[in-house]
Amino acid sequence: MSVAPPEQEPPPPARLWRPLDVGLRVTGGLVVFVAGAATAVLELLLAPLRVSGQLVGVAVLVAVAANIALSWFAIETVGRRWAVALPALPWVVIMVAAADRTTEGDVLLVGNWVGLTLVVAGAMTFAVMAFRSILAPPPAPGRY
Repeated sequence: MSVAPPEQEPPPPARLWRPLDVGLRVTGGLVVFVAGAATAVLELLLAPLRVSGQLVGVAVLVAVAANIALSWFAIETVGRRWAVALPALPWVVIMVAAADRTTEGDVLLVGNWVGLTLVVAGAMTFAVMAFRSILAPPPAPGRY
C-alpha cells in the first residue's frame, strides 16, 4: 500500500517583486503617455505632406497604426483596461490645441480632408481599442 505524499501549498508570492512590478507598470504608463504626445506631434508634422502638389493622407495611416500600437502597449504594460486613456489623453489635447487659431491667426491642423480624417480616425481608433478591451474576457489568473 502506497502512501500519497502530503499536499504542498504553493509558496507565497515574494514581497520583493511587488515594488519592482509596480515600478515597471508606472514606467510603462509614463512611456505610453509621452509616446501618445510624440505621435500626435509626428502626425501634425505629416498632415500637410504633399506629393506633386497633392495632399497625401499618410498622417491618417500613421495615426491609426500608432494608436492601435499605443493602446495595446498601454494595456499590456500597465495591466489595466483603463490604460487606453493614457496615450489617448495627450493625443486628444494636442489635436484640439492644434486645431485652434493662435493670436496671430496660425493653425497647425487645417480643416482640409487630411486634418478632419486625422482627428476622426485617430479618436475612433482609441475608442474602438477601449471598447475592445472592455469586451475582452478577464485575463488569466496570475497574468496581471
